[in-house]
Amino acid sequence: MTKYELALVVNAKIEDDARTAVVDRAKEYITRFGGTIGEVEEWGKQRLAYEIQKMREGYYYFIPFDAAPEAPIEIESQIRIMDNVLRFLIVKKDEQ
Repeated sequence: MTKYELALVVNAKIEDDARTAVVDRAKEYITRFGGTIGEVEEWGKQRLAYEIQKMREGYYYFIPFDAAPEAPIEIESQIRIMDNVLRFLIVKKDEQ
């Protein structure tokens, strides 16, 4: 298992319940493809570096997980088509 981290920027204009549902769905995709999720880090509402879809703010979430090397590709393909996700990025974490 390799260590990864999913950075997720969620639409700030949606309700709290909808935002929680987006994060839960992303976590469900991780577990569906064999990953185990660590402690989810919520940074809250932050100003974006540049405007995305006419929005200047988004909610930032960081989800660490362990998964097989082929899992991030599958997870990205599912998150790419999710509504209310402005940006996402999966990075491989250094082994320490």
